[in-house]
Amino acid sequence: MPTEKGQLSVNVARLYYEAELSQQEIANQLQISRPTVSRLLAYAKEKGYVQITIADPFSDIEGVQRQLRERYQLKDVQLVFAPSISEAKLYDTLGEFAARYIETLTQDDDVIGVSWGKTIEAIAKHLRPQETKNIQVVQLKGGISQSKVDTNANETLNTFARAFRTMPHALPLPVVFDNEVTKQVVEKDRHIQAVSNLGKRANTAIFTVGTVRPEALLFQLGYLTAAEIELLKTKAVGDICSRFYDASGAICAPTIDNRTMGIELADLQMKEHAILVAGGVRKVQAIDAALKGKYANILLLDYETAKALLTFST
Repeated sequence: MPTEKGQLSVNVARLYYEAELSQQEIANQLQISRPTVSRLLAYAKEKGYVQITIADPFSDIEGVQRQLRERYQLKDVQLVFAPSISEAKLYDTLGEFAARYIETLTQDDDVIGVSWGKTIEAIAKHLRPQETKNIQVVQLKGGISQSKVDTNANETLNTFARAFRTMPHALPLPVVFDNEVTKQVVEKDRHIQAVSNLGKRANTAIFTVGTVRPEALLFQLGYLTAAEIELLKTKAVGDICSRFYDASGAICAPTIDNRTMGIELADLQMKEHAILVAGGVRKVQAIDAALKGKYANILLLDYETAKALLTFST
Protein backbone atom coordinates (compact mmCIF):
# COMPACT_ATOMS: atom_id res chain seq x y z
CA MET A 1 0.00 0.00 0.00
CA PRO A 2 1.18 3.58 -0.61
CA THR A 3 1.06 4.40 3.11
CA GLU A 4 3.27 1.43 3.91
CA LYS A 5 5.68 2.45 1.16
CA GLY A 6 5.63 6.02 2.44
CA GLN A 7 6.40 4.98 6.02
CA LEU A 8 9.15 2.66 4.86
CA SER A 9 10.69 5.43 2.76
CA VAL A 10 10.71 7.75 5.82
CA ASN A 11 12.39 5.04 7.92
CA VAL A 12 15.00 4.53 5.25
CA ALA A 13 15.56 8.29 4.96
CA ARG A 14 16.08 8.62 8.72
CA LEU A 15 18.64 5.82 8.72
CA TYR A 16 20.45 7.34 5.73
CA TYR A 17 20.41 11.07 6.55
CA GLU A 18 20.22 11.12 10.36
CA ALA A 19 21.93 7.89 11.41
CA GLU A 20 24.33 8.22 8.44
CA LEU A 21 24.19 4.54 7.56
CA SER A 22 25.23 3.46 4.08
CA GLN A 23 22.63 2.14 1.67
CA GLN A 24 24.07 -1.36 2.06
CA GLU A 25 23.93 -1.13 5.87
CA ILE A 26 20.26 -0.08 5.66
CA ALA A 27 19.52 -2.93 3.28
CA ASN A 28 21.09 -5.42 5.67
CA GLN A 29 19.24 -3.99 8.68
CA LEU A 30 15.81 -3.94 6.98
CA GLN A 31 16.44 -7.12 5.00
CA ILE A 32 15.73 -5.52 1.64
CA SER A 33 17.95 -5.06 -1.41
CA ARG A 34 20.25 -2.09 -1.85
CA PRO A 35 18.49 -1.01 -5.09
CA THR A 36 15.24 -0.97 -3.09
CA VAL A 37 16.85 1.34 -0.54
CA SER A 38 17.94 3.66 -3.37
CA ARG A 39 14.40 3.71 -4.84
CA LEU A 40 12.87 4.43 -1.43
CA LEU A 41 15.24 7.37 -0.89
CA ALA A 42 14.25 8.78 -4.29
CA TYR A 43 10.56 8.25 -3.41
CA ALA A 44 10.99 10.10 -0.10
CA LYS A 45 12.44 13.13 -1.93
CA GLU A 46 9.77 12.97 -4.62
CA LYS A 47 6.97 13.04 -2.02
CA GLY A 48 8.61 15.82 -0.03
CA TYR A 49 9.32 13.66 3.01
CA VAL A 50 12.98 14.65 2.59
CA GLN A 51 13.91 18.23 1.72
CA ILE A 52 17.55 19.06 1.08
CA THR A 53 18.78 22.63 1.45
CA ILE A 54 22.22 23.60 0.21
CA ALA A 55 23.92 26.56 1.88
CA ASP A 56 25.80 28.03 -1.08
CA PRO A 57 28.72 30.15 0.18
CA PHE A 58 28.97 31.76 -3.25
CA SER A 59 25.36 32.91 -3.40
CA ASP A 60 26.28 36.52 -2.59
CA ILE A 61 29.95 36.47 -3.54
CA GLU A 62 29.52 39.09 -6.26
CA GLY A 63 27.67 41.35 -3.84
CA VAL A 64 30.44 41.05 -1.24
CA GLN A 65 33.08 41.80 -3.89
CA ARG A 66 31.16 44.85 -5.07
CA GLN A 67 30.70 46.19 -1.54
CA LEU A 68 34.40 45.83 -0.77
CA ARG A 69 35.38 47.52 -4.04
CA GLU A 70 33.12 50.46 -3.27
CA ARG A 71 34.03 50.76 0.42
CA TYR A 72 37.78 50.83 -0.16
CA GLN A 73 37.78 52.20 -3.74
CA LEU A 74 39.66 49.21 -5.15
CA LYS A 75 40.36 48.27 -8.77
CA ASP A 76 39.44 44.66 -8.17
CA VAL A 77 38.36 42.27 -5.43
CA GLN A 78 38.35 38.51 -5.95
CA LEU A 79 37.22 35.98 -3.34
CA VAL A 80 37.72 32.25 -2.92
CA PHE A 81 35.91 29.83 -0.65
CA ALA A 82 38.54 28.22 1.57
CA PRO A 83 37.58 25.27 3.80
CA SER A 84 38.24 26.08 7.46
CA ILE A 85 39.99 22.77 8.10
CA SER A 86 43.31 24.27 9.12
CA GLU A 87 45.48 27.32 8.67
CA ALA A 88 47.73 25.33 6.34
CA LYS A 89 44.76 24.46 4.11
CA LEU A 90 43.69 28.11 4.08
CA TYR A 91 47.16 29.20 2.92
CA ASP A 92 47.22 26.49 0.27
CA THR A 93 43.77 27.33 -1.14
CA LEU A 94 44.42 31.07 -1.11
CA GLY A 95 47.88 30.56 -2.61
CA GLU A 96 46.57 28.56 -5.55
CA PHE A 97 43.77 31.08 -6.14
CA ALA A 98 46.19 34.03 -6.08
CA ALA A 99 48.69 32.23 -8.33
CA ARG A 100 46.04 31.77 -11.04
CA TYR A 101 45.07 35.45 -10.76
CA ILE A 102 48.68 36.66 -11.00
CA GLU A 103 49.35 34.42 -14.01
CA THR A 104 46.39 35.97 -15.83
CA LEU A 105 47.37 39.52 -14.89
CA THR A 106 51.06 39.39 -15.82
CA GLN A 107 52.17 40.64 -19.24
CA ASP A 108 55.46 40.85 -21.12
CA ASP A 109 58.03 43.28 -19.68
CA ASP A 110 56.37 43.47 -16.25
CA VAL A 111 58.46 43.99 -13.13
CA ILE A 112 57.04 41.96 -10.24
CA GLY A 113 57.94 42.82 -6.66
CA VAL A 114 57.35 40.09 -4.07
CA SER A 115 57.39 40.11 -0.30
CA TRP A 116 57.74 36.97 1.83
CA GLY A 117 55.79 35.07 4.46
CA LYS A 118 53.55 31.98 4.53
CA THR A 119 50.94 33.44 2.20
CA ILE A 120 53.45 34.55 -0.45
CA GLU A 121 55.29 31.23 -0.16
CA ALA A 122 51.99 29.42 -0.86
CA ILE A 123 51.46 31.53 -3.98
CA ALA A 124 54.95 30.73 -5.24
CA LYS A 125 54.41 26.99 -4.81
CA HIS A 126 51.33 27.09 -7.05
CA LEU A 127 52.78 29.19 -9.88
CA ARG A 128 53.08 27.33 -13.17
CA PRO A 129 55.81 27.95 -15.80
CA GLN A 130 54.79 31.00 -17.81
CA GLU A 131 55.35 32.01 -21.42
CA THR A 132 55.49 35.76 -20.75
CA LYS A 133 58.73 37.42 -21.85
CA ASN A 134 61.25 39.77 -20.27
CA ILE A 135 59.78 39.57 -16.76
CA GLN A 136 61.84 40.80 -13.81
CA VAL A 137 61.21 39.56 -10.26
CA VAL A 138 62.54 41.57 -7.33
CA GLN A 139 62.43 41.14 -3.55
CA LEU A 140 60.61 43.98 -1.82
CA LYS A 141 62.27 43.64 1.58
CA GLY A 142 65.32 42.10 3.20
CA GLY A 143 65.01 38.46 4.21
CA ILE A 144 68.11 37.52 6.21
CA SER A 145 67.96 36.80 9.95
CA GLN A 146 69.97 34.92 12.56
CA SER A 147 66.83 33.25 13.89
CA LYS A 148 66.23 29.49 13.69
CA VAL A 149 62.79 30.31 12.27
CA ASP A 150 63.00 30.00 8.47
CA THR A 151 61.19 32.69 6.50
CA ASN A 152 61.80 30.86 3.19
CA ALA A 153 62.33 34.34 1.74
CA ASN A 154 64.94 33.33 -0.83
CA GLU A 155 63.13 30.13 -1.77
CA THR A 156 59.94 32.12 -2.37
CA LEU A 157 61.77 34.66 -4.54
CA ASN A 158 63.56 31.95 -6.53
CA THR A 159 60.34 30.03 -7.11
CA PHE A 160 58.65 33.14 -8.49
CA ALA A 161 61.63 33.75 -10.78
CA ARG A 162 61.64 30.16 -12.08
CA ALA A 163 57.94 30.36 -12.93
CA PHE A 164 58.53 33.49 -15.00
CA ARG A 165 61.77 32.15 -16.51
CA THR A 166 63.97 34.92 -15.17
CA MET A 167 66.74 35.63 -12.68
CA PRO A 168 65.73 36.84 -9.21
CA HIS A 169 66.86 40.18 -7.80
CA ALA A 170 67.35 39.64 -4.07
CA LEU A 171 67.87 42.00 -1.14
CA PRO A 172 70.37 39.90 0.86
CA LEU A 173 69.99 42.00 4.00
CA PRO A 174 68.16 42.00 7.33
CA VAL A 175 64.70 43.48 7.03
CA VAL A 176 65.26 45.51 10.22
CA PHE A 177 68.76 46.75 11.08
CA ASP A 178 70.02 47.19 14.63
CA ASN A 179 70.46 50.91 14.08
CA GLU A 180 69.51 53.52 11.54
CA VAL A 181 73.06 54.59 10.72
CA THR A 182 74.06 51.09 9.59
CA LYS A 183 71.00 50.88 7.39
CA GLN A 184 71.74 54.27 5.79
CA VAL A 185 75.31 53.24 4.99
CA VAL A 186 74.29 49.88 3.49
CA GLU A 187 71.51 51.26 1.30
CA LYS A 188 73.99 53.64 -0.37
CA ASP A 189 75.81 50.67 -1.92
CA ARG A 190 75.20 50.81 -5.67
CA HIS A 191 74.18 47.13 -5.87
CA ILE A 192 71.65 47.54 -3.09
CA GLN A 193 70.43 50.77 -4.68
CA ALA A 194 69.87 48.97 -7.98
CA VAL A 195 67.66 46.32 -6.36
CA SER A 196 65.79 48.89 -4.26
CA ASN A 197 65.14 51.08 -7.29
CA LEU A 198 63.88 48.08 -9.24
CA GLY A 199 61.41 47.42 -6.42
CA LYS A 200 60.22 51.01 -6.64
CA ARG A 201 59.82 50.69 -10.42
CA ALA A 202 57.89 47.42 -10.22
CA ASN A 203 54.45 47.83 -11.76
CA THR A 204 53.16 44.85 -9.76
CA ALA A 205 53.69 44.31 -6.03
CA ILE A 206 52.50 41.14 -4.28
CA PHE A 207 52.31 41.21 -0.50
CA THR A 208 50.30 40.20 2.53
CA VAL A 209 49.65 41.68 5.97
CA GLY A 210 51.10 40.55 9.27
CA THR A 211 49.50 40.88 12.67
CA VAL A 212 50.85 41.95 16.05
CA ARG A 213 49.92 38.72 17.80
CA PRO A 214 52.65 37.32 20.09
CA GLU A 215 53.24 34.47 17.61
CA ALA A 216 53.59 36.81 14.60
CA LEU A 217 56.45 35.70 12.35
CA LEU A 218 58.28 39.03 12.45
CA PHE A 219 58.37 38.92 16.25
CA GLN A 220 60.16 35.56 16.15
CA LEU A 221 63.08 36.57 13.95
CA GLY A 222 65.20 38.49 16.45
CA TYR A 223 65.01 41.86 14.71
CA LEU A 224 63.16 43.62 17.53
CA THR A 225 63.76 43.97 21.25
CA ALA A 226 61.16 42.87 23.77
CA ALA A 227 60.40 46.52 24.52
CA GLU A 228 59.88 47.28 20.83
CA ILE A 229 57.54 44.31 20.44
CA GLU A 230 55.46 45.51 23.38
CA LEU A 231 55.36 49.01 21.89
CA LEU A 232 54.12 47.65 18.57
CA LYS A 233 51.43 45.59 20.30
CA THR A 234 49.99 48.80 21.73
CA LYS A 235 50.37 51.08 18.69
CA ALA A 236 50.22 48.88 15.58
CA VAL A 237 47.48 46.71 14.10
CA GLY A 238 49.58 45.11 11.38
CA ASP A 239 52.49 45.35 8.98
CA ILE A 240 53.17 45.25 5.26
CA CYS A 241 56.70 44.43 4.16
CA SER A 242 57.67 44.72 7.84
CA ARG A 243 56.50 48.34 8.07
CA PHE A 244 54.04 48.72 10.93
CA TYR A 245 50.92 50.87 10.77
CA ASP A 246 48.07 51.84 13.08
CA ALA A 247 44.30 51.46 12.71
CA SER A 248 44.12 54.38 10.29
CA GLY A 249 46.88 52.98 8.09
CA ALA A 250 49.50 55.52 9.20
CA ILE A 251 53.07 54.43 9.92
CA CYS A 252 53.68 54.03 13.65
CA ALA A 253 56.93 53.60 15.59
CA PRO A 254 59.03 55.73 13.17
CA THR A 255 62.30 54.76 14.83
CA ILE A 256 61.70 51.14 13.81
CA ASP A 257 60.49 52.13 10.37
CA ASN A 258 63.68 54.13 9.79
CA ARG A 259 65.71 50.94 10.38
CA THR A 260 63.58 48.85 8.00
CA MET A 261 65.11 47.72 4.71
CA GLY A 262 62.67 47.47 1.85
CA ILE A 263 59.99 49.22 -0.10
CA GLU A 264 58.19 52.07 1.64
CA LEU A 265 54.42 51.91 1.96
CA ALA A 266 54.05 55.19 0.07
CA ASP A 267 55.64 53.47 -2.95
CA LEU A 268 52.92 50.82 -2.91
CA GLN A 269 50.32 53.54 -3.37
CA MET A 270 51.85 54.30 -6.78
CA LYS A 271 51.76 50.76 -8.19
CA GLU A 272 49.66 49.81 -11.18
CA HIS A 273 48.89 46.53 -9.44
CA ALA A 274 49.32 46.55 -5.65
CA ILE A 275 48.00 43.09 -4.78
CA LEU A 276 47.14 42.35 -1.17
CA VAL A 277 46.61 38.62 -0.56
CA ALA A 278 45.43 37.59 2.89
CA GLY A 279 43.21 35.12 4.69
CA GLY A 280 41.83 34.40 8.14
CA VAL A 281 39.48 36.53 10.22
CA ARG A 282 42.29 37.27 12.70
CA LYS A 283 43.77 39.53 10.00
CA VAL A 284 40.63 41.61 9.48
CA GLN A 285 41.82 44.70 11.37
CA ALA A 286 45.22 44.61 9.66
CA ILE A 287 43.55 44.31 6.25
CA ASP A 288 41.08 47.12 7.01
CA ALA A 289 43.86 49.51 8.07
CA ALA A 290 46.02 48.60 5.06
CA LEU A 291 43.14 49.40 2.73
CA LYS A 292 42.42 52.66 4.56
CA GLY A 293 46.06 53.56 3.93
CA LYS A 294 45.53 52.93 0.18
CA TYR A 295 48.47 50.52 0.08
CA ALA A 296 46.60 48.04 -2.14
CA ASN A 297 44.33 48.47 -5.13
CA ILE A 298 43.66 44.76 -5.70
CA LEU A 299 42.40 42.50 -2.90
CA LEU A 300 42.45 38.69 -2.94
CA LEU A 301 40.70 37.16 0.09
CA ASP A 302 38.92 34.08 1.30
CA TYR A 303 35.15 34.48 1.48
CA GLU A 304 34.80 34.22 5.29
CA THR A 305 37.41 36.91 5.88
CA ALA A 306 35.72 39.12 3.28
CA LYS A 307 32.37 38.86 5.09
CA ALA A 308 34.05 39.66 8.40
CA LEU A 309 35.78 42.65 6.81
CA LEU A 310 32.42 44.05 5.66
CA THR A 311 31.07 44.01 9.20
CA PHE A 312 34.29 45.35 10.77
CA SER A 313 34.40 48.96 11.88
CA THR A 314 36.74 51.01 14.05
